[in-house]
Amino acid sequence: MAQDNKIVLISGKYEGSQANFSGGTVIEICFNPSEYTLDKSNTFSEATIPGLDSPIIQFSSGQAQTLSLELLLDTYTYEKGEDIRTKYIEKLEKLVEIDGKFHAPPPCKVLWSSLEFVGVLEKMTKKYVLFKDNGTPVRARVNLSFKEYKPVEIQLKQSPRSSPDKYKKYVMIEGDSLWHLAYKAYGKAAYWRVIAEANAIDDPLLVEAGTEIRLPPLESN
Repeated sequence: MAQDNKIVLISGKYEGSQANFSGGTVIEICFNPSEYTLDKSNTFSEATIPGLDSPIIQFSSGQAQTLSLELLLDTYTYEKGEDIRTKYIEKLEKLVEIDGKFHAPPPCKVLWSSLEFVGVLEKMTKKYVLFKDNGTPVRARVNLSFKEYKPVEIQLKQSPRSSPDKYKKYVMIEGDSLWHLAYKAYGKAAYWRVIAEANAIDDPLLVEAGTEIRLPPLESN
């Protein structure tokens, strides 16, 4: 965990679909940020139905949460003017470099007081603001943007799917399929036949956008 309430970044490695931070590189920042931003959004699709005043809005999927913060890096005040690039910047840059073993940047964990965020560093912007007489940078402002990393297993446990206990309705949109709908409704694409039988659909490839589909309770099948 973060020591003395200092913000800490830890690089990790992938083990299957999980992120392991044991023995990872620890980067302790000299000054805590004055603020940070957490952002979470969802994606919705629109289905235009002839004769209706407005399109039908349907939830498609959630988007990964993002963490944005600005760090002040300084070696001039307490560390005798050591090159800021060697002390901090090069370590942070490794968080956006491609790991040759996994063909992706490493997972990283951000710890600060009650904040614990696991993700990947999506963007890093550096601005050098103080230099020694010989041009060595000793202070910089670094903006970091992380995208949340959450394995599928964890997401399914946090949002368990359950079969409907009564008939429900769904309006097909462009790009939909009975296989995708069965997965969203029942957690298994193979149950598309249940939907097809309940709606007297002979050819699942010919279901058009705007078609209202009844989702039967799985228990009755």
